[in-house]
Amino acid sequence: MGKYDKLLFKILRGGSDKNIGFDDLRQLLKRLGFEERIRGSHHIFRKSGIIEKVNLQRDGNNAKAYQVRQVRKVIIEYNLGDELNEQV
Repeated sequence: MGKYDKLLFKILRGGSDKNIGFDDLRQLLKRLGFEERIRGSHHIFRKSGIIEKVNLQRDGNNAKAYQVRQVRKVIIEYNLGDELNEQV
């Protein structure tokens, strides 16, 4: 199991939303096909076929917990976890 598979599992499990690294979450979203746009401290991710936009901000070295929950909701709603395994 690779680094991003472990991160995806950790996010989907939902037990440690406060302990998800900001840079790791950014890279995971990029691997899932999201495009990033930066506006000040906001990192905004969009992907074709997904209505919601994902907005991330740093909380020290980690992502904000409520934003991790939003990412989990999008991953589950659009079955995006499978896309990570297809890249291998």
